[in-house]
Amino acid sequence: MAPNEPIQDTDGSAQRGPGRRKAARYAVPVAVAGIAAATIGITSALANSADPDLPKISAEDLIAKVAKSDVQQLSGSVRVTTDLGLPSLPSGVSLGGSGSAEGKGGDASPQAKLTELASGTHTLRVAVDGPDKQRLSIVERAAEYSLIHNGDQVWAYDSASNTVHHSKAPRDTSGSADRAPGDLSGAAPQELAKKALAAVDDSTSVTVDGTAKVAGRDAYQLVVKPKAGESTVGAVRIAVDAKTGTPLKFTLAPKGGGKAVVEAAFTKVDFSRPSASTFDFTPPKGAKVTEGEPAEGAAGKDVKGLKGSHQGEMPGMGELSGLNVVGKSWTSIAEFRVPQGAESGKGAGAGKSADAAGGLMEKFGSKVSGSFGSGHVFSTRLVNALVTDDGKVYVGAVTKDALLKAAS
Repeated sequence: MAPNEPIQDTDGSAQRGPGRRKAARYAVPVAVAGIAAATIGITSALANSADPDLPKISAEDLIAKVAKSDVQQLSGSVRVTTDLGLPSLPSGVSLGGSGSAEGKGGDASPQAKLTELASGTHTLRVAVDGPDKQRLSIVERAAEYSLIHNGDQVWAYDSASNTVHHSKAPRDTSGSADRAPGDLSGAAPQELAKKALAAVDDSTSVTVDGTAKVAGRDAYQLVVKPKAGESTVGAVRIAVDAKTGTPLKFTLAPKGGGKAVVEAAFTKVDFSRPSASTFDFTPPKGAKVTEGEPAEGAAGKDVKGLKGSHQGEMPGMGELSGLNVVGKSWTSIAEFRVPQGAESGKGAGAGKSADAAGGLMEKFGSKVSGSFGSGHVFSTRLVNALVTDDGKVYVGAVTKDALLKAAS
């Protein structure tokens, strides 16, 4: 195969791992932002030096290099920025959060922190030593949030609220500890790249587009483009380390143009073994410690309510009624019904909540109608969502017309 010749299919070796499925468990319920939790953007981390002169490689061989990469140890810094183009919500209304910055009602759980990665620019520090030891820290101006997985213990610490969340790591089928529940490593370039490559099939064009310097290392530029006109994804660009096959930078560009919606890049990276003390953690004096639900129990709930051929591929959606995935690959659309409480407006303050929700729909949504009835379409730079008046939701990185077709 010629170095820049598009390929139509792969051997499917870029499979989704259990860690990525667990990260999705907490990202999906955050409405539009949840479906697009894999979309994270950043300023370019390319060095100012000239692009490196590397041996030619085909797209097929480069994908195989990524799939075969078995880096077990690394540490470094990652800069992440997200620009979904979400509208500014009224005061007091949000898509979620991790609690008060002053520490009142603070929540250190990973699922709460995930929502913060849905917008803005963040600096992450990462360290990995095999499948049983990982540490990820979100570094902020006056605080730091850390998620530490060491053996069967998982600690999450929010210095802003001085709160700690403790849980046990889930076990895989062999009895070994799996990745941390709510693992935030889904924001790292490697995880984002593997998710994109897992979608490569005959509906995808893949080419090698030159070389680059990322975090001081030589890398190939792999470009992945959906062929389907219904997809709102313009292209995915992945910088692959020439020596190890590790994705160093991930950029997702929308079909509509403009700056990247998703980009995540190492600014520093070291492939030597991190110090063992990196993964040690003891709750600070005076910190409030909460115990999380055992991961095995939580995982058992994940698949309830799923149906169709995609059952088990979207953990965490069991609490949504009758989840179904329409279409495949780049044009997949998640279809589900909103929770009964939200749909019927039951409970204390339901009238005010219903009025507020209706006001948000009118302000941020576009009224649509069809054979399905009527509803509102909400759009971002990448993800669109259709909420029908009878309580059904259709959401995906597809065009508005594709959602209306799915609903009809």
